[in-house]
Amino acid sequence: MRRRILPGFGLSLGYALAYLGLIVLLPLAALAWKASGIGLHGLIRLLSSPRTFAALKLSFVGATFAAVVNAVVGLLVAWVLVRYRFPGRRFLDALVDLPFALPTAVAGIALTALYAPNGWLGQWLVPHGIQIAYAPPGVILAMVFVGFPFVVRTLQPVLESLDRDVEEAAESLGASHLQTFFRVILPMLFPTLLTGFALALARAVGEYGSVIFIAGNIPMRSEIAPLLIVEKLEEFDYASAAALGMVMLIASFVLLIVISLLQRWSRRWAEQTR
Repeated sequence: MRRRILPGFGLSLGYALAYLGLIVLLPLAALAWKASGIGLHGLIRLLSSPRTFAALKLSFVGATFAAVVNAVVGLLVAWVLVRYRFPGRRFLDALVDLPFALPTAVAGIALTALYAPNGWLGQWLVPHGIQIAYAPPGVILAMVFVGFPFVVRTLQPVLESLDRDVEEAAESLGASHLQTFFRVILPMLFPTLLTGFALALARAVGEYGSVIFIAGNIPMRSEIAPLLIVEKLEEFDYASAAALGMVMLIASFVLLIVISLLQRWSRRWAEQTR
């Protein structure tokens, strides 16, 4: 009888469920229990507040826009790193991981130093009516910064494993470079691209440290939902803070389910078009 490296299914499943219960499910249950203290009428009053709606809108719309930007630019960067060899390639590849290693607060301070009205770039942009810091564009910029590595690192292994014979076959049949990319390569990359998009979106929705410095935290304009939660906690309104956290959690979960369904559909579509 062949010995298994890991314990049996029952014991392994028990460990896995216990770990997930302690690390994930128990804190979420505590959050839901705390949020229930606000009551239905309190929740409706909280969500109908213009300030709450503006903060949630900026968080989710800004995160979605940042994830779209990261999907497009991340695909381009991953393609260059995988398909081309040039001086400084390893340095550029290492630079992609910088948002992973850099503390988010430091990233926010650096972005503010660049794009503030008296910053290195902001002093030239503001006179032309382009304000990035202390405005929604600054929030989106910070979200792009923190989510960018997820797309690149998700796409790189798939690009490296792609068989170039398919591309050569398409070109031998008269397809142009653009036709080969959009009709042959992109369908194979699309499920992975959606995965990177989902990771960047999830990272941007919950981002706090890098955003609060460059956002300016102006209510109804550049205030994000995580900051509003922190303000509720400072006011000792724990039920409202937990309720906002649950709203963000549910909305993020729904978005991830939708993206997961799109991934399944895109995989089936890619298999059918091969």
